Amino acid sequence: MTGQDWFVSNDGQCNLLETLNFRENQTDPYRLYRFLTDLEDLLNQISDDRSRLQAICPLVRQLLESCSWLQMPFLEPDPQTGWAVQTLYDEPFFPLTVQLVAWSPGATSPIHNHGSWGVVALLDGQEKNTFWQRSPTPKFTDRIQTFNNKILIPGDILCLMPDSIHQVEAISLNPTISLNLYGETNQDRFEFDSIQHTAHTF
Repeated sequence: MTGQDWFVSNDGQCNLLETLNFRENQTDPYRLYRFLTDLEDLLNQISDDRSRLQAICPLVRQLLESCSWLQMPFLEPDPQTGWAVQTLYDEPFFPLTVQLVAWSPGATSPIHNHGSWGVVALLDGQEKNTFWQRSPTPKFTDRIQTFNNKILIPGDILCLMPDSIHQVEAISLNPTISLNLYGETNQDRFEFDSIQHTAHTF
């Protein structure tokens, strides 16, 4: 699955990502357990979030190209909420979560950050990401403003820094499916209200 690799900074700038080849010995097929082991090695060796994302991105792309089961449409959005999440890996006391996420056509997320590094690899559909940046004033310390946006198509990978603020909108006629990875989340995870200029943890 071909696509482009994107990096979103803490201030909402979205640019092409220059990746690092962390994994030297490629094996085929690249199974999920090998991917998780490589991720653990990487997280232990690299502490800077931007450098981690540069090294994680090629691993995610290899997983997309090697794991045909990721292309199987076995996750459907909940008709009530407009979205669904299937956790593929989440181990207690280990700083890593891997999920499949499905959005109904037209569904929109709250404006939020993740409080950790994150990776979104689009598998199906189209996803518009609107990026925001903090713009505090003396009266509204949690004020944000839109900065730019990026439409992801299948094969695209979006790498997010811990304080990258974005909003997701599924814009295709069929459900939008993505593979999402997140590092250890702390108390800096917020949802933002761009009208009331407030933020709260979630």
